Amino acid sequence: MLHTWKRDWFSNIKSDLLAGIVVALALIPEAIAFSIIAGVDPKVGLYASFCIAVVIAFTGGRPGMISAATGAMALLMVTLVRDHGLEYLLAATLLTGVLQIVAGFLRLGSLMRFVSRSVVTGFVNALAILIFMAQLPELTNVTWHVYAFTAAGLGIIYLFPLMPGIGRMIPSPLVCIVVLTAVAMAIGIDIRTVGDMGELPDTLPIFLWPDVPLTLETLSIIFPYAAGLAVVGLLESMMTATIVDELTDTPSDKNRECKGQGIANIGAGLLGGMAGCAMIGQSIINVKSGGRGRLSTLSAGLFLIVMVVFLGDWISQIPMAALVAVMIMVAIGTFSWDSLRNLKKHPLSTNIVMVVTVIVVVATHNLAIGVFVGVLLAAMFFANKVSHFMIIKGEANEQQTERTYTVIGQIFFASADKFREAFDFKEALEKVVIDLTAAHFWDITSVSALDKVVIKFRREGTEVQIIGMNAASATIVDRFGVHDKPDEVEKLLAGH
Repeated sequence: MLHTWKRDWFSNIKSDLLAGIVVALALIPEAIAFSIIAGVDPKVGLYASFCIAVVIAFTGGRPGMISAATGAMALLMVTLVRDHGLEYLLAATLLTGVLQIVAGFLRLGSLMRFVSRSVVTGFVNALAILIFMAQLPELTNVTWHVYAFTAAGLGIIYLFPLMPGIGRMIPSPLVCIVVLTAVAMAIGIDIRTVGDMGELPDTLPIFLWPDVPLTLETLSIIFPYAAGLAVVGLLESMMTATIVDELTDTPSDKNRECKGQGIANIGAGLLGGMAGCAMIGQSIINVKSGGRGRLSTLSAGLFLIVMVVFLGDWISQIPMAALVAVMIMVAIGTFSWDSLRNLKKHPLSTNIVMVVTVIVVVATHNLAIGVFVGVLLAAMFFANKVSHFMIIKGEANEQQTERTYTVIGQIFFASADKFREAFDFKEALEKVVIDLTAAHFWDITSVSALDKVVIKFRREGTEVQIIGMNAASATIVDRFGVHDKPDEVEKLLAGH
């Protein structure tokens, strides 16, 4: 326990602190932008980002992952804020946290194992595209100075690490932000800055209990929003945790992360903030800047609140072009370029799942819908593939009066029709033996198929014997099958 605590907090102190500064600087304009999307004051997003980052550093299950106010969550709040106001948003944020904690205790984080690699790749690629697209407003209808600063920022980010010695000591995104801010202030150039995004808060957050009536009517208003926020928040957090797991080659506790996200959102709601979740862009900035432990997440939150409250005059001078350069670096680093090279190598079904996930996420700007469609497609392709791994061999005795059908494979909804069609009901036989030693029945559709096969043979006057059924298959067949229940067979035949 002590070893784990030291590893998570103090094994990478310098890099974690420097990465925290970079993440905090990049969080400020995004938190403001997401607040504007949700239709609330910029303080709501900034306070939420501070609180969520600090709390999740202690309660989360994935060290080094950054959680804060996000665009995916902000989009779900628009209608609630417009129709009912900020107080109902804070109440929905608290309920979101409660639902996420319940999800953690129900171990819903374990469901991530059902998300295929192709869906994760599609999610990552779509998010990279969305991150890049989000920078385009800062690069359209602007002066040449913006393009020059952005190009210079990218040059610093990619070339500074090549410098011997110092290049490995300081994160290049931090150098980019500091250098471009100093240049902009020195030459007094008229360029869009963080201060132009919105007013920064000048006070620390205070405890706020939502001023809403504690009635069933209030619950009916906030529950649909809270449920949507909880699902999207957990989905994005679980996907981000999986990606950070791969980047750092370390495991994480997904169920603890669910609970941690819930506790963090409750804290955000009590400090006047909006609901949030893990941010893949900021998490990758953190990892690329050397952040690995919980200290990087904690320092990001603390540096954020210190910067906006006490150093607001300086922070407001940061050119947006510098942050755009950082986010373009994130988009380039996030995109799985191998997935393009592997299009010729991977199976067609895998490529379809990946591409469709990308298209749906980019088209809807809703990560949950894209992942849902991807998982559904992957499940359909898998079911179709497994359905083909079923073989039924028929072998008759010398007198041609008895035939043994040997069934090998999985019988379920996708292979049930193939199972029925493999039997010849018109063959004149005295007895049919169905050998299920190497087969397994999974659902009521497969049981129904077995019933129909047995009943059809018996209607033709053929004796049917079933042998070799395993215990699990026997349980579901005994419970739902009707071929050995005369009364049920009569009902079934009467229905036809």
